[in-house]
Amino acid sequence: MLSKPLLAVALAAAALCLSSQSLSAQQPAAPQPLQAMPYSPSLDVTSLDRSVDPCVDFYKFSCGGWMKNNPIPSDQASWDVYSKLANENQQFLWGILVEDARATNRTPVQQKVGDYFAACMNTSAIDALGDKPVRSELARIDALKTRPELLAALTRLHHEYAGSFFFGSGTDQDAINSSVIIAAVGAGGLGLPDRDYYLKTDDKSVKIREQYVAYIRQLLSLTSEPAEKTKADADAILRIETALAKGSLTRVDLRDPHKTYHMMTVAELAKLAPSIDWPLYFKTQDAAGVEKLNVSQPEFMKAVEAELSTEDLAALRAYLRFHLLTAAAPYLAHPFEQTNFDFYSKTLRGIPVMPPRWKTCTRAVDRNLGEALGQEFVRRTFSADMKARTQLMTEQIETAMQHEIENLPWMSPATKQEALRKLHAIRNKIGYPEHWRDYSTLEVKPDDYAGNAVRAYRFEDARQWHKLGKPVDLNEWGMTPPTVNAYFNPQMNDINFPAGVLQPPLYDSKLDDAPNYGNTGGTIGHELTHAFDDEGRQFDAKGNLRDWWTPEDAKGFEDRINCIRDQYAGYVIVDDTHINSKLTSGEDVADLGGELLAYIAWKKQTEGVKLTDVEGFTPDQRFFVGMAQWACENERPENLRVHAATDPHSPGFARINGVVSNMPEFQKAFGCKASQPMVHAPSCRVW
Repeated sequence: MLSKPLLAVALAAAALCLSSQSLSAQQPAAPQPLQAMPYSPSLDVTSLDRSVDPCVDFYKFSCGGWMKNNPIPSDQASWDVYSKLANENQQFLWGILVEDARATNRTPVQQKVGDYFAACMNTSAIDALGDKPVRSELARIDALKTRPELLAALTRLHHEYAGSFFFGSGTDQDAINSSVIIAAVGAGGLGLPDRDYYLKTDDKSVKIREQYVAYIRQLLSLTSEPAEKTKADADAILRIETALAKGSLTRVDLRDPHKTYHMMTVAELAKLAPSIDWPLYFKTQDAAGVEKLNVSQPEFMKAVEAELSTEDLAALRAYLRFHLLTAAAPYLAHPFEQTNFDFYSKTLRGIPVMPPRWKTCTRAVDRNLGEALGQEFVRRTFSADMKARTQLMTEQIETAMQHEIENLPWMSPATKQEALRKLHAIRNKIGYPEHWRDYSTLEVKPDDYAGNAVRAYRFEDARQWHKLGKPVDLNEWGMTPPTVNAYFNPQMNDINFPAGVLQPPLYDSKLDDAPNYGNTGGTIGHELTHAFDDEGRQFDAKGNLRDWWTPEDAKGFEDRINCIRDQYAGYVIVDDTHINSKLTSGEDVADLGGELLAYIAWKKQTEGVKLTDVEGFTPDQRFFVGMAQWACENERPENLRVHAATDPHSPGFARINGVVSNMPEFQKAFGCKASQPMVHAPSCRVW
C-alpha cells in the first residue's frame, strides 16, 4: 500500500467519522466496559420474509424481515449486518477506551489509546482553538511568492501533512519481485471520490460539482477569506482537479496490475515531471538515495507537471490551502468538521446527521493506533478455541479448492500445477498479528487532538518509508483486529481474517455447522478465490506479477468470467444505473467460487453425520439462508450512486441472488424450477 494517501484522510475516513455537535460537559458518560459482545444468531428466522418465494428472490426471502426491522440510523449512509456488528464492536471498544482514559495505573498501550480518545472527546478544547492548528501552515502557503518556493513547499507538505497534494507517494512491494520494497508514486490530488465525478455531464454529476465548489468556498471562508476570493479560488481548484482527473486511469483500468506498473529511474521520472526536484523530494521524505521506483500512472504525472508548470501561482496556492484545510477539518473546531460532514457525508452519501462523538473518537483511535487498541479487543473477545475452529475451516476450504483445481475440465496440467503451487503457498492470518506494532515513539497527548492526528500521520508515514531496503514483513496486517472485514493480498499471497469479523452473527459457535459454513465459510472461500480472480490470477505463488497461464487456459478463464459479467451487468443498482460488471467481476467471481468451496467443505465436515431439520429448514436450506443473511442491508440512494461509481463490490441483493442462481445445489435444496428467476441459464461457473 502506498504510505501517502491518494485521497486525503479527511475524504476517505473522516467524512464518516465526525461528531454531530460540539459536545463538552453535556456529553453522556460511556457505558461500563461490556463483559461480552451482544449476541445475534448467524441464522435468524425473524429476518426472513416468508411471503417471498425463495426461488423468485432468495435475497428478499432471507433478508426481507431484517430490512424491515433495521432502518438506516440517521448517522449512517447504509446499514447492514456488517455495519451492525461493527457498531457493536465500537460500543465494546468505547467502554475499553473510557476505562483506559480514566485509569491511573496504565500500561503504555492503555496510556496511548486512552489519551488519544480523551483528547478527541474534549470538544471544548478543540473548539476553543478554531483553526489555530493549521493557521501557521496556511500563512506559510500564502507567503509563497515564486514557483520554486511553491514546489519546495509541495515537497515539504508531502512529508508533514496528510493532505492529498497533487499526487501520492510511498513504499510498496515490487510487483515483479515481491520480496523487495520499492518507492512508488501514484495518482491523487482529487477532492471528489473518483475521476468520473469531474468528467461526466449528466445532471447529477453537474449538480455535485456545483455543490463541491460551494463546499470549497464555505470551507475557505471559515479562515476569513473574502467571498470574492473564495469564488476565484474554488473555480481554480476545480479546474486543477479536473485536469488531474483527465490524466487518471479509470477504476476498471486500475484493476489491471500491468497498467499500474511502470518501473523507471528517478531521472526518467524527472523527464515526466521536471518541475519537481525528485532527489530532494525523496530526501525530504527520509528516503534519500532512491534510484528506481514504480510510477503507477505516467500520464497522470504528465498532467501534474502541466499544472505545476503552467497554472497561475495564486491558483496553486489556493489548491494547497484547500487540501491542507479539508484534510485537517475533522480535527478542527466544530464549524470546520460540520462543513466537511455536510458535503462528504450528507451531500455525497445522504447521511442526515453526524455520529455521536464517542463513535468519532473510537474510530480515530482504531484508525491511528489500531494494533494497540486491537490488543485490548482481542484479549476480551477472541479465544484460542475460536481461532482454532476458524483455522480448521480455512484448511478444509483450501482442501476443497485443491480438489476443484485438480478436477477442472478446462485447465491444462501445466497451469494446474502452477495453481496448486500458489494455493499451497497461501498464508492464513486469523484474528490478530503474531507480533504487535510498536507505537512507543508516537507521542500522544491527552489535550492535543489535532496534534495527535498529525503526529500519528507522521509516525505511519515514517514507518512506511523506513521499509525501503528492508525484507518484506510477511506478518504485517493491513486491517486492525476489531475490523469487521477480511481481505486477500495478492503480493503477500495471504488471506486475512481479523477477530472483529469472526463474531456472531457472522461466526456463531452456538449454532450448527450449516449456517456457519454458509456465512464465514463463504467469506473464507471468497478471500481464497481472490487469489484466482481476474486480478489475483496474474500473481504467482511468491506474489510476483507473472503470467503462469497457457494462452488456452487464460481464454477459458475469460470465457467463464464473461458469463458472470454478462449476468451482473443486467442488475440495476439505483435509478437506471446498472452494475459496472467489469469493475465488480473480481468480487462477483469470489462470491460464487467462495460459496461453492464452502459448500464442498461443509459436506466433507458433516460426512457420515446424521443431520436434522431445524426451525423448519433442511440442513442444505440452512446453509444457504446462513449464507444470504450476512448480506442483509439497507442503503441510501445517494450512497448507492457513489458505490456504483467506485465500489468493486456488487450490492447485497446481487451478491446473493447472483450466486445462488448459478448453484444447482441451491436449486435442489429449495426445489426451484428451470423457469424461475433463481435459476440462471446458462449457469456460470469459474472455479
